[in-house]
Amino acid sequence: MPRRALLLLLFLPACSPEPTPIAPEPQDLHNLNRVSPELWSGGSPVGEAGFIELKRLGVKTIISVDGATPEVALAEKYGLRYVHLPVGYDGIGRERILELAKAVRDLPGPIYIHCHHGKHRGPAAAVALRLCLDPLFTPEQAEEFLKVAGTDPRYEGLIGLPRTLKRPTPEELDRLPAEFPSVNRVGNLTTRMVEIDGIWDKLKAAKEAGWPNPSLAAADAVLLIEHYREVKRLPDSARFAKILAAAVSDGEQLEQALRKSDAKKSAEAFAATKAQCQSCHDEFRDRAK
Repeated sequence: MPRRALLLLLFLPACSPEPTPIAPEPQDLHNLNRVSPELWSGGSPVGEAGFIELKRLGVKTIISVDGATPEVALAEKYGLRYVHLPVGYDGIGRERILELAKAVRDLPGPIYIHCHHGKHRGPAAAVALRLCLDPLFTPEQAEEFLKVAGTDPRYEGLIGLPRTLKRPTPEELDRLPAEFPSVNRVGNLTTRMVEIDGIWDKLKAAKEAGWPNPSLAAADAVLLIEHYREVKRLPDSARFAKILAAAVSDGEQLEQALRKSDAKKSAEAFAATKAQCQSCHDEFRDRAK
C-alpha cells in the first residue's frame, strides 16, 4: 500500500475526526487528549502507574517534548519505546517539527506525546505534526484543539504554529535520518542562564525605550518565567530554589503590569525581578570560590 494511503489510515479511519479530550482523566496521565485515533497527548506519566495506563491504552511509542530526562527504564519495562525531542515555550523550529513528524510516521503506534503538564508544548507539537501528516487536518481544527487542551495564549510561539507551519512533502521527511534518541542532551544550568540573559537584554532595552510595545515585552516576560521554572527542575538548582520562586512571582507581576500598560508598576516589577537575579549572582556566581 502506498505510504500516503497508510498515513490517511493512521489519521482517518472513517472521516477526519476532531481531536477530543478524554473523560474521566486518568490520574496518572494528566490532561489526556486524543489527537487522532493513533495519537494521544498529555502530561508526563506519573510514576509506574502512568506507564501501566499507557500500556492499557495500547500505546507503543512515547515521545517527550519536555526538557526532563525521560523514564526510559520504566517505559521499557512495559514494552514501550521512548523518544526524546525537547522543545521550548517560544515555539518549535521547523527542523524539530519535521523530526517529530518523521517519528510519528515511522515508529509503531499508537503514540503518546507529552510535555510536563500536557497543556502547552505537547499539544502544540501534536497538532503541528498532525498538520504535517494529515492533509485533511486544518489550522482551524488545530487551533480549536489547543483551546481544548488549555494551551495558554500567552505562549504566542506555540499558539501561532497552526497558521505559520508549512506542511512538508514526504520526500522532506524521507531525507531526514531515522535517528530517534531515547534521551536527548538538553541545556544545563549554564545554558539556561545564557538564555535568561538573552531575554533580560530584550526586556532591559524595552524598559530603557519606555516600553514602546508592552504586549511584546509581556511575551518576553512569560518566556522568562518559564525559563525560571525550567531551571527549578534541574538537579543542581535546589540550593537557590527560594530565589527562583521569588523571581517567578516577580516575573508574573511584571507580565501583568505590562499587559495593563502600567509603566510605573512595570518598572517596579522589573526592578524586583532584577534584584532577585542579582541576589542569586552575588551568592552563587560572583562570590570568590
